[in-house]
Amino acid sequence: MLKRLSDFLFGWKMTVVSGVFLAASLVLLLTGAKLAVDPAWVTVLISGYPLLYLAISRLIRQRWISSALLITIAMIASIIIGELFAAGEVAFIMAIGALLEDMTVEKAKKGIHNLMKLTPRQARRLIDGTEELVPIEEIHLGDLLRVLPGEVIPTDGVVFAGNTSVDQSVMTGESLPVDKAIDDTVFCGTMNCFGSVDIKTTQLSKDSSLQKMIDMVAEAENKKAPMQRIVDKWATWLVPIALAIAVIAYVITKDVVRAVTVLVVFCPCALALATPTSIIAAIGQATKHGVIIKSGEALENMGKADTIAFDKTGTLTKGNLTVSDTISLLSGLSESDLLLLTAAAEARSEHPLGKAILSQAKQTGESIAESDDFTMIPGKGVMANVHGETVLCGSSTFLTENGVTITKPALTELEALQGQGKAVILVAKAGQLAGLIALSDTLRPAVKDMVGQLTSMGVKTVLLTGDNARTATYLSKQVGITEVKADLLPGDKVSAVVALQAQGRKVCMIGDGVNDAPALKTANVSVAMGGMGSDIAIEAADIALMGDDINKIPYLKQLSNTTLRTIKTNITVSMCINFVAVTLSVLGLLNPVTGALVHNAGSVLVVLNAAMLYQKKI
Repeated sequence: MLKRLSDFLFGWKMTVVSGVFLAASLVLLLTGAKLAVDPAWVTVLISGYPLLYLAISRLIRQRWISSALLITIAMIASIIIGELFAAGEVAFIMAIGALLEDMTVEKAKKGIHNLMKLTPRQARRLIDGTEELVPIEEIHLGDLLRVLPGEVIPTDGVVFAGNTSVDQSVMTGESLPVDKAIDDTVFCGTMNCFGSVDIKTTQLSKDSSLQKMIDMVAEAENKKAPMQRIVDKWATWLVPIALAIAVIAYVITKDVVRAVTVLVVFCPCALALATPTSIIAAIGQATKHGVIIKSGEALENMGKADTIAFDKTGTLTKGNLTVSDTISLLSGLSESDLLLLTAAAEARSEHPLGKAILSQAKQTGESIAESDDFTMIPGKGVMANVHGETVLCGSSTFLTENGVTITKPALTELEALQGQGKAVILVAKAGQLAGLIALSDTLRPAVKDMVGQLTSMGVKTVLLTGDNARTATYLSKQVGITEVKADLLPGDKVSAVVALQAQGRKVCMIGDGVNDAPALKTANVSVAMGGMGSDIAIEAADIALMGDDINKIPYLKQLSNTTLRTIKTNITVSMCINFVAVTLSVLGLLNPVTGALVHNAGSVLVVLNAAMLYQKKI
């Protein structure tokens, strides 16, 4: 009942009523008129009761000497000395400050509320070609769903039939729709723009990408940053300090008004608001850009990070092998013919290189010949009969073992391609070397520019990868990373992170796979590629990039730096205002009324400064 009364009185409607009566009290104060009962009593009751309830409940239930306790003491002291307007003013302006904080929080949560609204409640399920509308809770893995143009995709899935363009901005921040064809992945909560498509469900609604993002943001809002915990400790110490100064001021000056004024201006409200409002506003802005920050601690640690360690495959690169070079060494055999010949021989191969070559050949639109007598020798290569001729695809050792001579020009080409970190397959037909096909992972767009921005910000970049040293070195030179550690197992990545920390560096680890999870947990702060990254990596990391846009790392770093600066500025401003106000109160230059105005103006200033982070251009 007491809590319900507190909740009822705390709100804009009752606070407006409180303000009206406070204004009436001010008019009486300025005109010298008097009423039987000062209207400020109504303000004290409406705005003061929630404050009193909060202070006592924290003191008794949580054994916490909070800032609310000091404010309550200041309010009661003002009443005792007959300064009803000052008591009402303290309570009223504190209520305004609390409501402003709530507004900041709600504004910052706007992104998550919008995400929750995007969660579909129904889906069109196809059974034997017939559509039926069913609640989203009744959808099972493998169900076939139809999504019409303009509808929200109800679950994570893959396109089973049809083509379309999907607005994925809610997940990735991409401004343009993304074309989707058969076997392409689609995400729950994204908008189907043009074509009608059928999708096969791969995740239930409760496990969807959208729900994971909602859960992570909700978790982030419930966590505090270390700097915020320090502020809480300061607020606890300030209560006895304020009481001590008030007592000393009274003993020296024999003026109880000065002592009460000290209590009024010493309330650490601005100090307590400095960190949480900044953190929540920054997390809200990051969510708009497809960056999910799980906690205030992660945001703060990102701001302190001076070293960023990158995984390679799936992080700096897309993790998809593509044919980069096709070199024919046989007269009369074109590069296109070499690709088709190799694809025919590799058509039944399960090896990733063989699959990549087959995929590239299919994109040419040319027909791929049938093969027979297919044989795969693990770790070496494949052998197949194509157009009545034996075709070999594999390493130089494999071809040599089968009587194929590797010419010097071929060896020169092979070494050059391997020096660029590419995987190379040698191809022979009818006992003659036919050519070489090189494959490489595709570098994500603008990675070099991203690394350059980090370097200009004074951040050291390191590459930690399980790939061989030659591949890692070639890629690092392409993008401008100066330090490389290659051939690393998961435990080795952890050791590399620990070694950097031993040098006194604050390390941010960025990765995408299960093998990155231990290093992500070990680093001071970690970022996971949320789009294609493994669930384990996303859970292990402190921050997730929902669109796999590695180029948002400089934005993330700049946002974190700006947030830290805002917090420090807010703390400095609040402490300075308190110091000046206490000094003026002890000297008798402020009374409870003017002291409350000065003190609470500082609180409002801090909240508004933090709120600007939500809209600030980074």
